[in-house]
Amino acid sequence: MSKNNNFLSEKLPPYIFASIYQLKQQAIANGLNIIDFGMGNPDSAPPQYLMQELSELSLSGNLYGYSVTGGIDFLKKSITQYYHRRFGVDLNYRTEALVTIGAKEGIASLATAIASDDEYICVPSPSYPIHTFAFVIAKTKIVHINAIKPKDFFSQFKNFVENASKKPLAVIISYPCNPTTEIVDLNFYQEMVDFCKKHQIFIISDIAYCELYFNENDKPHSILEIKGAIDIAIEFSSVSKSYSLAGTRVGFAVGCEKLINALYKIKSYLDYGSFTPLQMIAGSALTSKSDEYLDGLRKLYFERGNYFVEKFRNELGWHIEKPKASMFIWTRIPKQFSHLTSFEFCKKMILEAGVAITPGSSFGENGEGFVRFSMIRNLQEIDEAILRLKKIFSLNF
Repeated sequence: MSKNNNFLSEKLPPYIFASIYQLKQQAIANGLNIIDFGMGNPDSAPPQYLMQELSELSLSGNLYGYSVTGGIDFLKKSITQYYHRRFGVDLNYRTEALVTIGAKEGIASLATAIASDDEYICVPSPSYPIHTFAFVIAKTKIVHINAIKPKDFFSQFKNFVENASKKPLAVIISYPCNPTTEIVDLNFYQEMVDFCKKHQIFIISDIAYCELYFNENDKPHSILEIKGAIDIAIEFSSVSKSYSLAGTRVGFAVGCEKLINALYKIKSYLDYGSFTPLQMIAGSALTSKSDEYLDGLRKLYFERGNYFVEKFRNELGWHIEKPKASMFIWTRIPKQFSHLTSFEFCKKMILEAGVAITPGSSFGENGEGFVRFSMIRNLQEIDEAILRLKKIFSLNF
């Protein structure tokens, strides 16, 4: 019993969003209403046609039984058709596509499927927490590659592997990156595939934000566009952010048949799949019928991001770079607060101003000194947040 408690306390710290939630509850108890830029929870409604479709499907009594492990054929076909249309990648829906209960669950289940005491995984720092803790939970060792810029990550990863006595089982990459918003081009993916093939390293790619870009020149790619990548790469995504369907918990994995099979085997023990009507509307979302909606969503996040950056620069003196993709802004803590850790800074903002932000340290040690904002608040709420923060910033000059 004590060993299990030690494992949980030392290896699996409190989930950061749970900690932030407790701080928000404390602020509310103190009389503050919260303007929340923390968790990336979309505030937009999904496409109208999907809500109408779900309403109609919910009346079909024969859809309330167990679904199918690995996903219904309609959704898997939609996923492979989406990859063909969006990335020019041809996939076999039977063997190279699998439905997950969100990308997060898919990555966690894959970690369980490939975990081994004598293996280890390379993970970027900073990176979305599940990229690390899926493997911590599965009791596989982690090596963090401390790099924010993609070119630095590849350089350091390559140097590490070439000097390691034992090669990693896999490496995780995620572009557009949560939290840093960094993107990559096909040259980056080509180098990763060539290097990992040479050293027989699997690649686990997470592209959950691939549809949230603001310039055609920055349009994110799939690693599976690289010839031969499918031999070693598995890629995860979901309908959560692109179609504002986060609560449906429908994601998917595509790519390397060996990894897809391993993931399927684990999921066959763990679940029977998401509620069938939710899978059905996810399949509809991935069609070209959603193109107009995606254009509008990109415009919304682009406008919010630009407005946010300009207002914070002009009114708070907080110099922030505009993101190229995703629904986030990633920035250093202002100089006048540099004596605080990122968590201490966020705690201060919540308890004294009622403005919730995510500390960079929650994405790994290399995220210390940074914070992440989610663009899930409208322009009026951004203005209100600035008014509140002005009082704190003026006291710390």
